[in-house]
Amino acid sequence: MELIITEKDNAARRIADILSGGTYDSSRENGVNVYEWGGKRCVGLSGHVVGVDFPSEYSDWRDVEPVELIDASIEKTATKENIVATLRILSRKATRVTIATDYDREGELIGKEAYDIVREVDEEVPIRRVRFSSITENEVQDAFDEPDELDFDLAAAGEARQIIDLVWGAALTRFLSLSAGQLGNDFISVGRVQSPTLKLMVDREREIEAFDPEDYWELVADVAKGSEAQRASETSSGDEPRESEAFEAQYFYRDEDGNEAERVWEEAVAEDVFETLSQRDTATVVDVNRRTRTDSPPAPFNTTQFIRAASALGYSAKRAMSIAEDLYTAGYITYPRTDNTVYPDDLDPEELLDDFVGHPTLGESAESLLEADEIEPTEGDEETTDHPPIHPTGEIPSRGDVSDDEWEVFELVVRRFYATVAEAAIWEHLKVVAEVAAHRLKANGKRLDKAGYHDVYPYFSTTENYVPDVSEGEEITITDVELEDKQTQPPRRYGQSRLIETMEDMGIGTKSTRHETIQKLYDRGYIESDPPRPTKLAMAVVEAAENYADRVVSEDMTAQLEQDMDAIASGEAGLEDVTNESREMLEEIFANLADSRDEIGDHLRKSLKDDKRLGPCPECGEDLLVRRSRHGSYFIGCDGYPDCENTLPLPSTGKPLILDEECEKHDLNEVKMLAGRQTFVHGCPLCKAEDAGEGPVLGDCPECGDEHGGELAVKTLQSGSRLVGCTRYPDCEYSLPLPRRGEIEVTEEYCGEHDLPELVIHSGDEPWELGCPICNYQEFQARESESGSDLESLDGVGAKTVEKLAAAGIESLADLTEADPDSIAEDVDGVSADRIRNWQASA
Repeated sequence: MELIITEKDNAARRIADILSGGTYDSSRENGVNVYEWGGKRCVGLSGHVVGVDFPSEYSDWRDVEPVELIDASIEKTATKENIVATLRILSRKATRVTIATDYDREGELIGKEAYDIVREVDEEVPIRRVRFSSITENEVQDAFDEPDELDFDLAAAGEARQIIDLVWGAALTRFLSLSAGQLGNDFISVGRVQSPTLKLMVDREREIEAFDPEDYWELVADVAKGSEAQRASETSSGDEPRESEAFEAQYFYRDEDGNEAERVWEEAVAEDVFETLSQRDTATVVDVNRRTRTDSPPAPFNTTQFIRAASALGYSAKRAMSIAEDLYTAGYITYPRTDNTVYPDDLDPEELLDDFVGHPTLGESAESLLEADEIEPTEGDEETTDHPPIHPTGEIPSRGDVSDDEWEVFELVVRRFYATVAEAAIWEHLKVVAEVAAHRLKANGKRLDKAGYHDVYPYFSTTENYVPDVSEGEEITITDVELEDKQTQPPRRYGQSRLIETMEDMGIGTKSTRHETIQKLYDRGYIESDPPRPTKLAMAVVEAAENYADRVVSEDMTAQLEQDMDAIASGEAGLEDVTNESREMLEEIFANLADSRDEIGDHLRKSLKDDKRLGPCPECGEDLLVRRSRHGSYFIGCDGYPDCENTLPLPSTGKPLILDEECEKHDLNEVKMLAGRQTFVHGCPLCKAEDAGEGPVLGDCPECGDEHGGELAVKTLQSGSRLVGCTRYPDCEYSLPLPRRGEIEVTEEYCGEHDLPELVIHSGDEPWELGCPICNYQEFQARESESGSDLESLDGVGAKTVEKLAAAGIESLADLTEADPDSIAEDVDGVSADRIRNWQASA
């Protein structure tokens, strides 16, 4: 029996389908799917099933000094025991083992972990390695026809990363967390890659905070072709004035270096120019410059440029990569983790375009590209031999096979491929310079003369700017002049895609880890919002590192270690040499940290509180802070506790973000609840609490109305939630949910079955006719029953997420509430541990 081992279950299912011709049988072993056909069995891992950790005697943070972890021994232990057990059982029956994990450093290490498990069972069974860049029939069949050996050097590079990240992360995380007294789930995390990344954002935030705006002025004139006399003549002759001949021109001058400058830094000068321009009716054209510019098609997608393009469509780096990985596993696109921007020689663009001919959405573009006399793909600057640039495989999903997000990302990848084999676009530029007294105005027009690749890749701007054709010496009319007072703006925060590009330029992290690093910073509470903004805690951690251990946040250090791990992969360095060198670095860092523990702890504690502060408590004057209960839910509590027990509730959905906006009535910062697509502004918690109470009575309570006279009323809770509930609460707990936002209208239309008025919710452009609240809730319950999972009752959990959770062993709300968030987040793509905790709180 041949045993085939893949990186994940969905890859195992896909490969089994290809190799068996769709005839495989499926069974379960220890809760793990096993696919079997013709003397072969295929099983999927769950990424890493073996992890590195310290021995158990190092597990108690309070009994072990963090510096002891630097030289502590490291053990390998099973992190997915059921999968490891299944692998051992299947290995005993195997006459050959084929490792088919992803083809990169991480995939090679996962394959090496599987190799070691097999070898523990059988030291003699032949083990081979297959590699492919897309899970398509041709590539998979070719890979199995030409197997290779496991690359132990490449796996060692991945193992070195694991060890270095464990030692650095654990030792520094424990030191800072113990110094600040911040243990449990809210420990202060430090990482070899995440800390230099965080410093990038902190440095930018410092620039923004230190920025001192300068005043300047700009002058813009509305002008039109022809003199005022000519235009008046046209009007008197009955012709309509030529509005299309109007355009905008900007005042400019030459600075000390001879460059064109538009910003005027002295108000008096700006007003003098404005007065002169305002008094003139015409300007004389003194220069007309026409040129043609070739707009070359973009290079093929590597990982960084794909993330950048997906970001423009509204996808976070983590989400974009999660979708791309799902599309890769399904066989629709090539492997999405690549630095390569040059297509391989064996890629036939015409053959790939042919696959899309006739498709209702993508076919017309493919057909137009095939009409070209010659198809020559573009090339980028980076050429590697591991994986090709990201491109479609030629297998096309139907719209029912993928979600809307997956289709949008798939189409982006397809159209990027189209763009790389399309013709260049041609722009015509026209620059007109006109003179008024000693002052000059300029207008820059552009027109897309030949659309080229823009016809098939509609993600770049093709906005045109009209300027009419004029001649030197011609007079144009000045119809209006505006003097605009402005201020210089601080640098912008890094968007996620720009941050990843910067990390790449500085050698921080790898193509496989950069987006995960950013997500980790979100999960740990170091950054918030999008574009990401560092929290006070993040600022404090970076400041502490800069003052006492600047190598922790140095990009040079982490870039050097990345180079060392590349050297391991190429066989130029050994695992032990590199890991020992990193330990020596860490020992030097701890030598500087040792005497500053109390000072660092005080600094971190203050910043932790700053991140949670809303404003003064109305009862005692101490600070109101965002706090977290032992069950994971959030609330507002007084820093004066236990002397002051004042609390305010927060919504159960989402994670609170304290906004800069303050409530004028209570001097408290407003709160926003981050919950993915269900994110909403909660506002001032004290205002919400004061607004709580009962609204209009709708009718008799169906549970206690006949016997006790209970009535149903619209209620607003202190957390901001709204419901229809019994007036006899808590004696009667009957309730029905209502939307959180929108004005509730109680209509005069009544439900014939329940004798309750129908409700209308006014929110947005169109009112929502909710109808009878009981009927509405019964319909909701029926839909949930049909869906087959109570998990879909949670905000942000749809059918696709239910499938992913089920694959990780979470099939009900009960399973979810008992699960470990961090473990589930490792198994489920696109779902963070914090998001799971929010779902648990809601459940």
